[in-house]
Amino acid sequence: MLPTRPIDHLVYTVPNLEAAIDDLEAKLGIRPVFGGYHDTQGTKNALVNLDNGAYLEILAADDNNTAISPPRWMGVDCLTRARMTRWAIKSEALPADSNTLRAYDEAMGTIFGGSRQTASGGWLRWEMILPTAEPEVDILPFMVDWRKSDVHPHEVLPNMGCSLVEVYATHPEPEMVLSVLEQLGVGLRVEKGPQIDLRMKLECPKGIIEL
Repeated sequence: MLPTRPIDHLVYTVPNLEAAIDDLEAKLGIRPVFGGYHDTQGTKNALVNLDNGAYLEILAADDNNTAISPPRWMGVDCLTRARMTRWAIKSEALPADSNTLRAYDEAMGTIFGGSRQTASGGWLRWEMILPTAEPEVDILPFMVDWRKSDVHPHEVLPNMGCSLVEVYATHPEPEMVLSVLEQLGVGLRVEKGPQIDLRMKLECPKGIIEL
């Protein structure tokens, strides 16, 4: 089941970016492309182009960046294993989304802007609802607005033959998040399970792979 609002990207957080790139190349049949550094967050990433204007972000701590102290965003510093820890949807109504998230958790909902230049000389410019540092996995999405950007990240990536099949979650008490997801207009499947978990299914050159 794909959410009703358009997905921007999926975040697969890993202990070591270089090792994860090799591992995902073996699993998916395509090699993720190094993306860059988040200097204000202390992380770095690699990317896989998905269909429908979305992408997969492989995220890791940038240990060479000593200016940013833990805890860093998206579960990087409480990570127990390589796994999907966050996901983002596209938004043109960040203030309204922020209010919905803050009503659930006052630590959520901070709006943050940023930019970086691409290798081709264009600019990526975004406003986003800042993902929190904890917990390790957050089922509720954060939001990104790219309307001021020259391009969207997926547009500067090569076609990799990968598409998103499904995103789903498990939670010991699904009703805790389902009402917020409904308010956000997100139709995520959340099953009852022993732990909070986010999963994705991708169709790539090596078949349908679940991460």
